[in-house]
Amino acid sequence: MASFTNLSLLLLFLFTATLITSQQSDDDENASPQLALDPSEQEAVYRVLDSVNSAISWRTIFPDDICASPPDGVVCDNLYASQNGVATSVHVTEFHLGYLSDYTQNPPCSSNATLDPLLFTAFKHLRKLFFYKCFTDARASLPLTVPEDFGSVLEELVFIENPSLVGEIGAMIGNFTKLRRLVLTGNGFHGSIPGQIGDLVSLEEITLSRNSLTGGFPANATSRLKNLKVLDFSHNFINGNAPDSIGDLTELLKLDLSFNEFTGEVPSGVGNLKKLVFLDLSYNRFGNFGVPLFLAEMSSLREVHLSGNKLGGRIPAIWKNLEGISGIGFSRMGLEGNIPASMGSSLKNLCFLALDNNNLDGQIPEEFGFLDSAREINLENNNLTGKAPFSDSFRDRIGKKLKLSGNVNLQVKNSDPHLSGRALYSSARKVLPLIYFPATLLALYISITQ
Repeated sequence: MASFTNLSLLLLFLFTATLITSQQSDDDENASPQLALDPSEQEAVYRVLDSVNSAISWRTIFPDDICASPPDGVVCDNLYASQNGVATSVHVTEFHLGYLSDYTQNPPCSSNATLDPLLFTAFKHLRKLFFYKCFTDARASLPLTVPEDFGSVLEELVFIENPSLVGEIGAMIGNFTKLRRLVLTGNGFHGSIPGQIGDLVSLEEITLSRNSLTGGFPANATSRLKNLKVLDFSHNFINGNAPDSIGDLTELLKLDLSFNEFTGEVPSGVGNLKKLVFLDLSYNRFGNFGVPLFLAEMSSLREVHLSGNKLGGRIPAIWKNLEGISGIGFSRMGLEGNIPASMGSSLKNLCFLALDNNNLDGQIPEEFGFLDSAREINLENNNLTGKAPFSDSFRDRIGKKLKLSGNVNLQVKNSDPHLSGRALYSSARKVLPLIYFPATLLALYISITQ
């Protein structure tokens, strides 16, 4: 009886094993073959890598299909047929080139790196193109034109800290209807801001800071960018009036036009940006129209910087609905009159306040002594009088970040140079004060870079 049972179990095992083997055979027959990168696209990858660092033997290190085991910084992906979801081909979809940190192993760039035009012709399925500190020594140039069929699926175009990479941005902007991030900061780009930026209807971030861009803000170039959350043209030479059409960007969280040559009045359209968290228009040439009263209606603001514009007038009492503000930069604006007490009573989250180098007079509001979140208060070089309302514990907490010098009739409890007397130097002359980056804006950057 036992032998009969064992025989039955053996037959059952053999039958099951046969079924499994047969099923695996069928699966192998139906499975998609291992896809390999097209040889011409692989050759283009070699050429791109050689152009940024010819000292590395890319062909020797990666002799086989480069997508089977790609170098760091090169990302491949399968292209699927829409009918049955079967992979039909494999392509390079991302390049991340240049040193980023010790924790990333992107291909490093040599001192004589160049930008190979193949980047803009050979990779029809490229979604992300990223260069960081690649072009820092030998002069490299942007292509004069970009083929119309390039970039139809491009989502991110990022060039950061490439000072020897020169050219006009307009030559590089193509039919990028899916582009979400255009970040070209710290490069050698010149010329005007191209009007075709307005055709990039999927943009969520456009950062063109720290280049040598000139000309005006292109009229109505941003009116179609309904998804835009970050607009940063800072540290260029852009001039003329900033357009009211900025107010059409109702999803905007950050607007930074600082360190340019804008003139005229601060555009009233900015007041329509009800979601705006960060506003920096400092160090332009906006005229003598006073501090914009529409700020009172922008309750989402966390930082506002207008320093270096001769707006003149008094500081308006607009702070009741702005209790979330953590930073105010109003240095060198030609402001006069008293400091409104509501700045102290309403702004309980204030970390940074710069009112230095104006013509403010009267006493410092007593309420300033209860700004428990303050990390820096700069009231230097005004005509303030009376007794400073800051307790010993307040001054001990902030230390030298409490700056009161240059107010000769102001009474303070000690004679440290940064607290009393005539100021010999103010850091506001050359640099924008420390900005306490809002957590909301940081979360935005994380969301749009994922």
